[in-house]
Amino acid sequence: MKKHSTMNHVLVLSMSALLLMVIGCAKPEENGKIPITTKSQEAREYYLQGRELWEKLRFQESIQFFEKAIAEDSGFAMAYLNLSFVVPNAKGFWENLDKAKALVDKVSEGERLWITGLEAGAHAYAMKQRELYRKLVEAYPQDERAHNLLGNHYFGQEEYELAIKQYQQATRINPDFSQPYNQMGYAHRFMENYTEGEEAFKKYIELIPDDPNPYDSYAELLMKTGRYDESIEQYKKALTFDPNFVPSHIGIATNLNFKGNHEAARQQLQKLYDMARNDGERRTAHFAISVSYVDQGNWDAALEERDKAYTLAENINDAAAMGGDLIVMGNILLEAGRIDEAAAKFEMAKEVAEASGLSERVKDNFRRGYFFNAARAALNKGDLETAKAMADEYRQQVEAVNNPFQIKLSHQLAGMIALEEKEYDEAIGELQQSSLQNPYNWYRMALAYQGKGDRAKAKELCTKAAEWNALNSLNQAFIKTKTQQMLDAL
Repeated sequence: MKKHSTMNHVLVLSMSALLLMVIGCAKPEENGKIPITTKSQEAREYYLQGRELWEKLRFQESIQFFEKAIAEDSGFAMAYLNLSFVVPNAKGFWENLDKAKALVDKVSEGERLWITGLEAGAHAYAMKQRELYRKLVEAYPQDERAHNLLGNHYFGQEEYELAIKQYQQATRINPDFSQPYNQMGYAHRFMENYTEGEEAFKKYIELIPDDPNPYDSYAELLMKTGRYDESIEQYKKALTFDPNFVPSHIGIATNLNFKGNHEAARQQLQKLYDMARNDGERRTAHFAISVSYVDQGNWDAALEERDKAYTLAENINDAAAMGGDLIVMGNILLEAGRIDEAAAKFEMAKEVAEASGLSERVKDNFRRGYFFNAARAALNKGDLETAKAMADEYRQQVEAVNNPFQIKLSHQLAGMIALEEKEYDEAIGELQQSSLQNPYNWYRMALAYQGKGDRAKAKELCTKAAEWNALNSLNQAFIKTKTQQMLDAL
């Protein structure tokens, strides 16, 4: 499993206590590492235990150590920051991030850059995050976690070559630091450098052979290359080290979906649901079951799973998760051809955010997203005038905040509109600037080449989309039947 980029989930940097009067019994770091600011030695020790588990992506196990660190030192900013990454709901993420941010005036410059950079990314200000993380690396060039953090930022923006350079620097500083090898493996995988990706994952396994995630990550590479049975075996091996390792259950189910064994996939996911330790894991199971149903074209069953996930979020008034669930429901309804219902869900998502206690910057992100979603609904309804107006507003807003990923989404919208207008060259040009990690965009480009009469190129790109083999992906499931039908016609 790779690190999650949407919330900029990254590793925590070591911090020291340069001012003994302020931070009590903490000890200074050596060799240019970022300090850890805490007034309690016990809190520091709990934090380091949690960090070690977090860096191995053993999130649930890490929670207790970050909570113990906070119990020992209620002003421990980095403990709050790390707890935000691992709590099983969006509400907890924002609450703990806010607590970390409130303490930035009481920590070192390195911690301040880390926390404010994470906050910028979480609010979709990616270029501000880049500026802060670069400053962090400049201030602490010998800290492997600083380089890994900047690498994760580039990774999240799909700038994989830049990410790899930072991961390589992190491993030069500390060859035993395992995290960069995992991310390097994924970066090479996304660049279709499968040999280099396999080498990175095997090094990752060598460094921490008794942990589940190295086998899980290698399994995902095998799945990507169509080696489904080998992939399942690696996922099963990961589960021998931790039977509760959620990503490996998801990976087995995804492979089974690709093999056409959807019932077995959902049995695996029901097993995950039954053993879930919190509602976050239950919501994950519901999402994956939705993907399996969509892969079969069973829209109603998929929507029922999303309703169940929504109820879990509603029970704790997790507005961010509720809004996200409504958008996913809208996406499924769009694909099912139920356009008015989809548009209503997109509107509800915005309303839930507006009525919530979420920050204005989070609400702004939902507001921007509404234009993207409303444009797609209008396009599916054949209302090109409204679609263009909504797409233009979305483009202006995402350019104003200079968010690279959202700018890619604006190109996706422009490409979809051009495709509908049969402006095939324009569609191709726009879609080439969209996210090329979304298999739906490769399918859209195939449609454009088909429209141009270039059957060979259309078949090449449609095959690429069909064989993308994305893990637990609704977009992959959305295009399954579409790509099969197109390839049959070609």
